[in-house]
Amino acid sequence: MKRTITSQLQQAFLSHLLLEEKSNATISKYAHDLQVFASYLNGGEATKEIVLSYKAMLAKKYAVTSANSMIAALNSFFRYCGWSDLVVKQFRIQREVFCPEERELSKEEYWRLVKAAEEKKDSRLSLILQTICGTGIRIGELAYITVEAVCKGEVRVNCKGKTRRIFIVSKLQKKLLKYAKAHSIKSGALFITKSGKSINRSVVWRAMKALCAAARVSHTKVFPHNLRHLFARVFYSLEKDIVALADILGHASINTTRIYTVSTGEEHKRKMTLLHLIP
Repeated sequence: MKRTITSQLQQAFLSHLLLEEKSNATISKYAHDLQVFASYLNGGEATKEIVLSYKAMLAKKYAVTSANSMIAALNSFFRYCGWSDLVVKQFRIQREVFCPEERELSKEEYWRLVKAAEEKKDSRLSLILQTICGTGIRIGELAYITVEAVCKGEVRVNCKGKTRRIFIVSKLQKKLLKYAKAHSIKSGALFITKSGKSINRSVVWRAMKALCAAARVSHTKVFPHNLRHLFARVFYSLEKDIVALADILGHASINTTRIYTVSTGEEHKRKMTLLHLIP
């Protein structure tokens, strides 16, 4: 039997993910990654040689972490289909000791982005930036920021089969309630489009990129997930409690959380200077 990826097979796999209680964000990503591979096959049969060729293509086109996430989606699909012989290994990654400076968003740069959004009279974007950075939630979890949750001062997020509580500090709470009142949003999701649907990540991503010039921040630093990283670094610098941080971020492994706390080499050099070990 030829191993071709039909639209029916793809849909069956996505339905399986739904039954496995995967998050909507995960299902959406797996659907995208599977479609990329299906396009690569161009109607042909999936073989181990083709999969290895596809893996080599990913290595040239994407960052290692992105390529590995796409391989993970593909391997999950293969196992679902019973094609375990097509499963391939992910690329090995050596854990980085320092974060590249061209990727690390500073607190000052974040403030400039917020100010740029406010100067553009885009209060929704300004508050989205502050909400992600002030709580550490994922961009895909913005739908959990409801009027009801803001009134309580805490959000219950269900992700990957786990529920976690996220607190909203009073200063952010007041801003969000003021926004809800100004836009006559009395219940449900706070960050919505004109049609009433929850705002999606691509809209936020494009809007953030449009702030770069006015905020004088490199576009390599400006993307929603970097706000979550900034929250993690600031929290860890104050609390030094990686277990608590892992719980707040919703990580199953502390090793994942460690990636979020990595700082630049410049900060490390400053700390080394303070050791005063050179006479």
